[in-house]
Amino acid sequence: MSQSQVPRTIRALLVCCLSATAIRSVPAKEFLTEQEIKKIQDAPDVDKRVQVYLEAAALRLKTVEARLYGRESAPGDPLEFFSIEEMLEGYYRILRSVMFNVDEAFQKPAAAGAKLGDALKHVKDSTEKGSKELQVLKKIVEEKKNEEAWNLIQKALEITEGARDGAETGLARFPQKSKPKR
Repeated sequence: MSQSQVPRTIRALLVCCLSATAIRSVPAKEFLTEQEIKKIQDAPDVDKRVQVYLEAAALRLKTVEARLYGRESAPGDPLEFFSIEEMLEGYYRILRSVMFNVDEAFQKPAAAGAKLGDALKHVKDSTEKGSKELQVLKKIVEEKKNEEAWNLIQKALEITEGARDGAETGLARFPQKSKPKR
């Protein structure tokens, strides 16, 4: 390598490094709305927090289906400016957050107590329903030939199945406490 090529190579490496740093420093779009974040922050117990997350996940699937059928969000809808793909990615990230919350509570079962069984029951029930909804969405995007949405649905199905399996395993260890009948 000649001496004139060395500075050029160093400059090219420097530009690549700076570009990579700039790309990584762009924050990902928030996957929860401000109201959802507030509800999660206000939920002190794992079962309540998980329930808020799962309601947010269900809302995304419902909204994706509506959009796939051509219905747009009403003005002021908190998901109005999210694309189908962003909502599917949001669903995935929400379930990942649920899994982190449950895992954290699982690490401290004495602190979580009976609330952990309730949280696991919420996860099991929601993921069973979510899995069915995702299968319906998968058929719709196949008909519409939306490959990006199809790939995101596949990713969502995988995490949904994993969360459901984990909830079933956890329920065997921490069964939900039955509530007294009134």
